[in-house]
Amino acid sequence: MRVHMPEGASAVAPGLPDFPFTVEATDGTARAGVLQTPRGTVFTPCFMPVGTKGTVKGVSPDRLRSLGAQIVLANTYHLAMRPGTDTVQALGGLHRFMGWNGPLLTDSGGFQVFSLKTTADIRDEGVAFRSVYDGSPHLFTPERAMAEQRALGGDLVMCFDECPPAGAPAAALAGAVERTQEWARRCAVAHREAGGHGCDGPQMLLGIVQGGVDPALRRQSVEGLLALGFPGYAIGGLSVGEDRDETYSVTGYTAGLLPADRVRYFMGIGDPAGLLEVIERGVDLFDCVLPTRTARMGTAFTREGRLNLKNSCHARSTEPLDADCDCPACTHFTRGALRHYVQQKEILGLQLLTEHNLRFLFRLVEDARAAIVAGTFAAFKGARGAPW
Repeated sequence: MRVHMPEGASAVAPGLPDFPFTVEATDGTARAGVLQTPRGTVFTPCFMPVGTKGTVKGVSPDRLRSLGAQIVLANTYHLAMRPGTDTVQALGGLHRFMGWNGPLLTDSGGFQVFSLKTTADIRDEGVAFRSVYDGSPHLFTPERAMAEQRALGGDLVMCFDECPPAGAPAAALAGAVERTQEWARRCAVAHREAGGHGCDGPQMLLGIVQGGVDPALRRQSVEGLLALGFPGYAIGGLSVGEDRDETYSVTGYTAGLLPADRVRYFMGIGDPAGLLEVIERGVDLFDCVLPTRTARMGTAFTREGRLNLKNSCHARSTEPLDADCDCPACTHFTRGALRHYVQQKEILGLQLLTEHNLRFLFRLVEDARAAIVAGTFAAFKGARGAPW
């Protein structure tokens, strides 16, 4: 698949499948776009819920769809360890395994380079670490990352990258940029040699920009990836402990270096205020475990800000979580009832809060898209981001 490119548009290297992406409206640098995948159209900006081990915790695929999910993310590292990508492939591929017939994005395992850094041995060849499940040794290389994602069969797949922590020394940041660039080249070669397909159809490969909060390194990373001609680009290496103002500044700077006709993905942001900030800076896709994880801790997203149901003031409250929300938790249950479910660790309570937080974010980005189209995004952001 290839989008018809206007004159002067960015080129995609031969052999890398390219799903059509069109920017339909802009308001400042905020964008409303359409990404057409073999399994459905994704309207951007779009929040992607995370199904780390092949499921979004507590939510069935049918409920995800009815809440407004367009595309779901799954974690290559965890699925490669348990049950194993060969098992997922034998069971019909990840879409069949998850019971989700819409678009899927698989990460590369690169984030585990960051999260398992205390036990990981990062080499030019790849990253050696031990499984968090049984301690068995593994070496993840760019070629293995692509092979695992090919076996899973996601629609959007990611290059293997090195994500340094916030505050990493300048030499470490520069080394990560160079290594990420070389790994991106190897990923592109492996993907091309496999025909650009996974076990379940064509796969669109995204390159990942690194460089910490250093503008010069970010530019170097972008220029290296552009030379390889990826059909889409991700902004990685942020939301890893740096100051939030730096996050937003670097996001805007990096997005401005990327081709306007290519989809842009910010890896790892999921709070309402943060989503509006990166949307304002021209990002199209984003993911995070925050809305589902905080729900399991008894916290709900509302227009008033975060609401902690463990607080005793909600014990006899007859109010809904959010009067403007149309999810089952808000239309059928009181804060008092939901607090009781949370306190007693009832599964229904955690499920309802998870559905609420996801619905809250899906509606937020849907409304943001409408505001971009209407040319009123600045006012929308000022009103909806204020309590956060």
